[in-house]
Formats: sequence, structure tokens, C-alpha cells
Amino acid sequence: MSNASATHTNSSAWIAFWFGLAGLILMPIPLFIGLILGGGLSIVAAVFAVIALLKGLARSGKGIAPVVFAAIFILLTWGGISLGGGIVW
Repeated sequence: MSNASATHTNSSAWIAFWFGLAGLILMPIPLFIGLILGGGLSIVAAVFAVIALLKGLARSGKGIAPVVFAAIFILLTWGGISLGGGIVW
């Protein structure tokens, strides 16, 4: 008997988590490389975070924890870019 049906995970939430983390890590690279890589990944992470949040709310809040961390990573990335991260040397 398979126990896979009992352990549904919110895969969109984990995709948002990892893309958000990668965007945060890549954002400080100077000369617009961090802006393009980190900013691009954080936008993709934001899209997946919204999808994961809607899925999690439909399942009465299950699988929302990675979305919360992804949102924190996304906000830190966008805050770092607004302060010059990824743009200046």
C-alpha cells in the first residue's frame, strides 16, 4: 500500500521557496548581473508563491510555510535591489 496520498506537498510552494532563495543569493552580483538574475528569479518566485498560496488556502492552509519564507526572500531581494544591489560595484 502506498502512503503517497497521505503526504501531499505543495510543489508550487517549494518552487517559490527555492527560486526566492536563489534570487536572494544571486542579487548582490554587481554590474546588473544580480539585477537580471536575482530580480528575474524573484519575479518567477512571486508568481509561484501566489499560485501556492491559493492552493494552500484551498487545502485549509496546508503547505503555506514555504510560501511565507519565499515571500520573505522575495521582499529581501526587492529591498536589496532598491538599495543598489546587483547594480553598483
